[in-house]
Amino acid sequence: MKKVSAIICAYNENTTIENVIYSVVNSKIFNEIIVVNDGSTDNTGNVIKVLKSLNIIDIHLTVNQGKGNAMALGVEKASSEVIVFCDADLSGLKKNHFLQLTKPIIENEADMVLGQATETLINYKINPFKSFTGERALLKKDILPILDDIKISKFGVETLINLYYQSQEKRVKYVMLNGLKHPTKFEKTNQLQAMKEFVLEGHQIALTTFNNFNLISKVIKNNINKL
Repeated sequence: MKKVSAIICAYNENTTIENVIYSVVNSKIFNEIIVVNDGSTDNTGNVIKVLKSLNIIDIHLTVNQGKGNAMALGVEKASSEVIVFCDADLSGLKKNHFLQLTKPIIENEADMVLGQATETLINYKINPFKSFTGERALLKKDILPILDDIKISKFGVETLINLYYQSQEKRVKYVMLNGLKHPTKFEKTNQLQAMKEFVLEGHQIALTTFNNFNLISKVIKNNINKL
């Protein structure tokens, strides 16, 4: 049976991080749980330290370095074959959600599983951004070749991983995580701040896409060869 590590990356999520960690711990399907505090300026770090008694592995960065770097640090620390990434701002997390993510990987039905929260602003059935989800499972060995690129990708990390898996013609499966809620930026902060964050993330995604045009070219070539 493959061992599974959960990686939770958090930046200023003091209102939700405790429940997320408890949900992951109580699922009892992970061999280790790694929580990366990405330079939070609120109480997130203290909440994580208090929960260290739950036998989690905690990493604390003094300065925010971006989601990609936090994820990469978690992967480097992980000792399991299967990695599950879990956002720190979720609500409604259940054991079955983790089973949906990990089962296709463990049973060799997919190389990466992307989980889509159903309780979102956009109808999950037609959500054009579902590939950007932070809830995903994959094999550690598959992601190691791009770990250095992931470290500098910031919010472009999901775009980078998706492009890489497409270029390698990996099997990707989508699953619907019923009852899982992922808040919008407008629900977490004021409108002005939310717009600023959207612009910043959009820039980082665009930059990641531009810097990895070689992967896009390979994806196009793969599709042409299938014709």
